[in-house]
Amino acid sequence: MIPIKDQNPTHRFPAVTVSLIVLNVIAFIFQAPSLFDVSLWPRFADTWALIPDQLTDAFGAEFYTIFSSMFLHGGLMHIGGNMLYLWIFGDNIEDKLGRGRFLVFYLICGVIAALAHVMIDPASQIPTIGASGAVAGVLGGYLLLYPMVKVTTMIPILLFRRFQIPAWVLLGLWFAMQLFSGFSQASETAGVAFWAHIGGFAAGFLLVRLIGPTRRMNEEQIEYIARLGD
Repeated sequence: MIPIKDQNPTHRFPAVTVSLIVLNVIAFIFQAPSLFDVSLWPRFADTWALIPDQLTDAFGAEFYTIFSSMFLHGGLMHIGGNMLYLWIFGDNIEDKLGRGRFLVFYLICGVIAALAHVMIDPASQIPTIGASGAVAGVLGGYLLLYPMVKVTTMIPILLFRRFQIPAWVLLGLWFAMQLFSGFSQASETAGVAFWAHIGGFAAGFLLVRLIGPTRRMNEEQIEYIARLGD
């Protein structure tokens, strides 16, 4: 399923969400030569990508790769999908938490996602890149705060027909797919860090209340839910 937009207006411009998207695009342009020239990729990945084996062996010396890897992607589909989800769901989480809290929330989710991936396979020497873990945190937070909001979604197998479905259905199915893939043998060969997605999503679901909306924002949420029932 491909989300297109949600019926969840914001009260201000999502400056942090847009900035994160811009930074990811700039980083993608920076890494583009290594994507098209195979000879450049090993050195680039060794420097900037998260490699669990190196992270655990270096006792924290490679910790910076947890952050650098968050802004790197393996291709247009990879960055396109992550930025689409961030754009659709990130603005509302930013609006709810405030810009500073949202940035902290996003980065913490990304760190927890990376650590979840490392804990599952600490000896892995496969480079890991992508904003998926941090974006998964945004999805987890959105599921908790806005489960009933309708999301316009396209389904490729149904000839890209558009449907209005509640966020809990879309995001719940997304998380279920990550769990299924994470526990299945397919996750070992797909080249996807499913446990990073799972860890990031769980972190976002729990942290969104801990980092927390302000009282004023809670009142806005109550007003919004009331409007949904009109």
